[in-house]
Amino acid sequence: MSQEVLDSLTGATRKNIFVETWAFIRRWPVIPGAILIILVLSVVFAPVLSPQGPLENNLRERLLPPIGFEGAQWSHPLGTDPIGRDLLSRVLYGGRISIMVAVVAMFTGTVVGVTLGLIAGYFGKVVDEIIMRIVDIWFALPFLMVALLIAVMLRGDSNSSVAGTGAPTLMLLLALIVWSSYVRYVRAEVLSLKERDYIQLAKVAGASTFRILFFHILPGVTNTTLVIATLRAGQLILAEASLSFLGVGVPPPEPTWGSMISDGREYLRDAWWVSVMPGIAIFLLVMSLNFVGDWMRDRFDPRLRQI
Repeated sequence: MSQEVLDSLTGATRKNIFVETWAFIRRWPVIPGAILIILVLSVVFAPVLSPQGPLENNLRERLLPPIGFEGAQWSHPLGTDPIGRDLLSRVLYGGRISIMVAVVAMFTGTVVGVTLGLIAGYFGKVVDEIIMRIVDIWFALPFLMVALLIAVMLRGDSNSSVAGTGAPTLMLLLALIVWSSYVRYVRAEVLSLKERDYIQLAKVAGASTFRILFFHILPGVTNTTLVIATLRAGQLILAEASLSFLGVGVPPPEPTWGSMISDGREYLRDAWWVSVMPGIAIFLLVMSLNFVGDWMRDRFDPRLRQI
């Protein structure tokens, strides 16, 4: 057998192994799920795992590289930032803030979006038309521009910077990302569910509109809601990082992943780890959420493959 044939067979075997491994991870996201659990537990127990406080600094230890590079110290496994703060501590504490903001924003957006979707799908006609046209307009707006505009308006001073607008403002802006997605998919589910026999029987039995919507129809859209939440979670983490990078969010010196990347952008040539370490944390979290979201979609609601 010629060398060319052997090389071809070896390449095909490697390709098949890669394809099968990828398919297995998508079907059973054990590794992404483990990474997600480890990340969440790490940020929850940040006070225990952190070598020092996220705001403690030592200028004599500024810009120390991570372990594995010359000049590194085991007391700072991921290195230090330009003013000598430990990056591992800041990544862990920054993750607490970033994840908390994303979770609250997701909950708020879910409540608003699901409620509007229920109303639009159940009542139809003019109510449905008004809500869906608002959703269409919202999808057409550039999010970052709208977010910056809202941040400036909430500060009450159009001449001031948006820097440090605070966690509540950041939660509001992130909630504005996800609510519209829920409206469309929940509305579609409700249009089908409201024609079911058990809904008609509830109407005949004299059940109120509130009871029909939230006790009979809402349980039927739970799977759709969970799938959308999981798939949109990664998007929220990226949006939070983007807004924090631009200065919209928790004011310094409190760390968030986006603000940490922003702090290190001037040191990318000589101290790349200042920005790269929080960037790796964002990548791992978003990748894990996307894999778990794909798995939940395929398992609970394959009809949502297009989202």
